[in-house]
Amino acid sequence: MLFTIRELSRKIRDRSISPVELTHDCLNRIEKLNPILNAFITVTAESALDQARIAEREIYRGNYLGKLHGIPIGIKDIIDVAGVPTTAASALFKDRVPKEDAQVVRRLRCAGAIILGKQNLHEFAYGASSMISYFGEVRNPWNTAYIVGGSSGGGAASVAAGLGFAAVGSDTAGSIRLPAAFCGIVGLKPTYGRISTRGVIPLSSSYDHVGPLTNSVYDSALMAQALSDYDSPNPCVDRPAPSLVSAFDEPPKDLRVGIPREVFFDDLHPDIAAATEKAIQIFVDLNWQIRDVKLEVSTDRTLSSAEAYAYHKPYVENSPQLYDPATLARIQTGAKISAPDALRASRDLQASRHAIHETFNDIDVLLTPTVPIPPPSIASLRKNPENLRPQELLMLRNTRPFNVWGIPTISIPCGFTKEGLPIGLQLAAAPWRGVTLLQAAHAYEQATPWHTMRPNLPT
Repeated sequence: MLFTIRELSRKIRDRSISPVELTHDCLNRIEKLNPILNAFITVTAESALDQARIAEREIYRGNYLGKLHGIPIGIKDIIDVAGVPTTAASALFKDRVPKEDAQVVRRLRCAGAIILGKQNLHEFAYGASSMISYFGEVRNPWNTAYIVGGSSGGGAASVAAGLGFAAVGSDTAGSIRLPAAFCGIVGLKPTYGRISTRGVIPLSSSYDHVGPLTNSVYDSALMAQALSDYDSPNPCVDRPAPSLVSAFDEPPKDLRVGIPREVFFDDLHPDIAAATEKAIQIFVDLNWQIRDVKLEVSTDRTLSSAEAYAYHKPYVENSPQLYDPATLARIQTGAKISAPDALRASRDLQASRHAIHETFNDIDVLLTPTVPIPPPSIASLRKNPENLRPQELLMLRNTRPFNVWGIPTISIPCGFTKEGLPIGLQLAAAPWRGVTLLQAAHAYEQATPWHTMRPNLPT
């Protein structure tokens, strides 16, 4: 079974495989594997097959919309799809059914993608494990005894397991890149503002990003290109520019890679440290320049806590019992933050985003491990629930600063632990330099075998 959109789109266009066949295959795998992985909350099988039949007819008539036409994908369940529940994995919203599509869903429909359903997550995206969900935890397809990461855990598990060929997630502190690393796939967080968040339940609007989870860097570019839009009223006509797919027109040359060892390389698990050093050597072998850099990393969560509480305040006051207690406690940390403190934090955020530009005067991309530790086991976190939040904060340590800076960042597979769990490598570029980022990630991907490996699951 082929797993990349790039490969499948060729077969769809030359009619050696049909969107209906692909959709049936995905739905069959969901039926078989979702009881094990718990990646989907809602499967929209009937409408997916209807979309696939329409796509097949249109393509056979010569009305081919592009490389996402007829490709089955999943949507994180904080992103609105008209007529389908958007639960945010919470009892609070278990019956919430939006009337309109989110902007990113509108974009996908314009591209002819097939929507398979809504995917599980950490409740309200307020956590990094995908263990806290009204619908149960998501399990890692490489070893179901381990967490998948979060909060876009269902999307990452789905893509890694072949339940769909891409997923759309959200990333406020690492929620795309962390589960991508834990599942051995690609997770892309674009420049802040490149992809619309309209119709996405917010966590913290100053940090929220939407982006794709895929099985290759090229597929990430295809998805990000389709999703990119700033709330245009007619997304099927208004096309963004420049093209992210142009990143692959020619290989990059003489890139300068910055290594911020302070903070990002502290206390790494030995297997992750070794895999990251080998990855750096790959770039050396490509004759790229390696430079040490120092970054100022903020750990202030004032603004994110204030914004999360501002959204949830009426629900917390009226229906606190419908939240998981851990989620409720996190939300309530923002209750006492004053308006002046939130304003100060907002100004500090803008200053950080301005300052990061200077870093890229001397380098083209930054390189760090995506996550400093491998996935913890579900059993260990269940046994010691007080360890969940400290573990999540550690897992997000390397990803969160890139949401603060708002710069395009990607996680790509770079090896495995001795226990056979995936390891992720994180690359970032200057604001709006997504092409440079994708070039660097693609060059590494093509020089290594990790992107070709899949978990051993029933077929």
